[in-house]
Amino acid sequence: METYGEDPYLTGQMAVAFIKGMQGDDPKYLKTVATAKHFAVHSGPEPARHTFDAIVSEKDLRETYLPHFESAIKDGGAYSVMCAYNSVDGLPACANRAIQAGTDLNCGIEYENALAAVRSGLLSESDVNQALRRLLTARFKLGMFDPPEIVKYAQIPYSNVDSPEHRALALETARKSIVLLKNDRRALPLSKTIKTLAVIGPSADDAGLLLGNYNGIPAGPVTPLEGIRRKLGSSTRVLYARGTEIAANMPSFEVIPASALKLQGEYFASSNFDGKRHRPRELSVPNSGQLVGDIPQNPQPLFTRADAQVNFDWLDGAPRADMNDDDFGVRWTGTLTAPVSGTYQLGGAGKNAFELYLDGKQLVATNTIHGGRTYVYAAVELEAGKQYPIRLDFHEYLNDAALQLVWSRPGMTREDDAQDAARQADAVVMVMGLSPRLEGEEMRVQIEGFSGGDRVQIGLPRVQEELMQKIAALGKPTVLVLLNGSAVAVNWAKDHIPAIVEAWYPGQAGGTAIADVLFGDYNPGGRLPVTFYKSVDQLPPFTDYSMKGRTYRFFKGEPLFPFGHGLSYSTFAYRNLRSPGSFAGQPVSVSVEVQNTSAIAGEEVVQVYVKPAGGGSDDPIRSLAGFQRIALQPRERKVVRFRLRGQPQGTLQISAGGLTRRVQISPLPRSRLLTSPGTSRRASGCSPRTRIRTNRPRPTRASPRWRTVTRRR
Repeated sequence: METYGEDPYLTGQMAVAFIKGMQGDDPKYLKTVATAKHFAVHSGPEPARHTFDAIVSEKDLRETYLPHFESAIKDGGAYSVMCAYNSVDGLPACANRAIQAGTDLNCGIEYENALAAVRSGLLSESDVNQALRRLLTARFKLGMFDPPEIVKYAQIPYSNVDSPEHRALALETARKSIVLLKNDRRALPLSKTIKTLAVIGPSADDAGLLLGNYNGIPAGPVTPLEGIRRKLGSSTRVLYARGTEIAANMPSFEVIPASALKLQGEYFASSNFDGKRHRPRELSVPNSGQLVGDIPQNPQPLFTRADAQVNFDWLDGAPRADMNDDDFGVRWTGTLTAPVSGTYQLGGAGKNAFELYLDGKQLVATNTIHGGRTYVYAAVELEAGKQYPIRLDFHEYLNDAALQLVWSRPGMTREDDAQDAARQADAVVMVMGLSPRLEGEEMRVQIEGFSGGDRVQIGLPRVQEELMQKIAALGKPTVLVLLNGSAVAVNWAKDHIPAIVEAWYPGQAGGTAIADVLFGDYNPGGRLPVTFYKSVDQLPPFTDYSMKGRTYRFFKGEPLFPFGHGLSYSTFAYRNLRSPGSFAGQPVSVSVEVQNTSAIAGEEVVQVYVKPAGGGSDDPIRSLAGFQRIALQPRERKVVRFRLRGQPQGTLQISAGGLTRRVQISPLPRSRLLTSPGTSRRASGCSPRTRIRTNRPRPTRASPRWRTVTRRR
């Protein structure tokens, strides 16, 4: 639920589908435990996430910050909830009376103090037992203590991972998520008979930009460049140039090839090379930047071997079956030889802790388990042909293990190469955007436009914007493809680039899906789940949690691209929007007729919005109340029906596809009253306890609105 969009109804519906898929439908066992997060009012700023106090009105809390959690628990059946890092109205969302308030599980080391807390009277033994009982019940429901043959989900074979069916699903997901933002004069689709095509940009051939954060590692990721080359085959000359880095002072890396390395790997049976068994995290404090455990002099490895390069992803395993997958270490020693003289960015990309030494001196070090691979690097001057002593120490103490030895070579990115490619081409596809190395959680990023994982500007990074304008000035037919995890203000591109495609971080099949859209083998039908603003100047301060002026529901300015926007190669017409009205709090029936008026089969996302007539100035301008994605053949028409959630008494304005209708929501007759005011409705799994209270006065700071939940990562 972190990145599903800006609308609470949409986010809730997506969460319900995701949760049901994660947890399965068996009456006894759970496939997995789905955890809705972060509860609640959690949106940054990232650098202050552990200390920030989010102040929010009761109205915004109930109408914007809580409804999707209610859907996740009541409709989706989420078995767990992860609380927020920040405080809300002066009360820490997690740390405030944590175990007593229902935070059963802490994924850090804080609960090591639970025994001392019981002995000192701060906790009762029954508090601890209650948390333990709920956690163990969750494990029982996962079938962890039952014979595998009677647990439905234990029968799922490992061969399902990366199976043909799942690869097809990855492609379908990527295709359906793509949003066609602009397509002037039918610039798209491109012709497959094009003779020469230039593919330009830092996002065109970087598999890391397909995946975002907290992702698995696909076996065969397809970048946009690779997808285009596969689509066009040998009949088209495809020229490629990066042209620029993703952002100023954010170099692009490659794994150092075997031709530049001579390495011997020593593999140890413990993370600090001492050969003793350790508990997870016993020797390390994540995010401290250093390994706490001492490394002995002349450690004795379990085994040694020659490694051509360092490019390993052991996932939740280890290099050998007799090694503890949460307690092992590796030391690589040898030489590094540069192919050309110049300034290199040399470092590592990995998980857990590692240190890199060059010529006997420590160059970089890191220690983190948060998110994906962490890149740490430093600039060094290397002379071509000279052998430099190199050492890389890796310490695996928790979760997945992965490490790459990487560099950025001189001349990897040249603007002249991009302009030369564009001049030779009949058309240009520019692939630009952001990176999970720029936007994410608790990131050590302080470069222009970004701060600690947050974006302080919402345009493309300056170096990309400048390259885009120079390429477009050459006058070739040009398409812009965006890869990013949040809205990007591409104002200049909207005014000057004929076609713009938003592909997000599309996953392993992203390149194939993008090529399908660019060349007409798939008709795009995605819609924006967020508003694309023109500038941060249109928005309130980041630390202001009031909804006034934020999202399509409260923003009164002109966006660059509105929430719900998305084009198609087809055209659609709406007519006959109808609704008989309803009673207050009861479902509202709505229908509308949609026709594909083009000669091209396509998909339309039918969106229904509501607005109570006569609302106050702080009420939403409109709110999404229903959506369906439908497929229509050329000239085909279909009546699409919705059953909207109950609405308050009064006149309701309903809109869909540019049509508007007013209907009356009448008072509910006494004979149909179902509940009395003030009813408390409780939705809970075993581990979380989420109480949704209604008709209550605003609580004081000593009286929290909720008492929740379970997980903190």
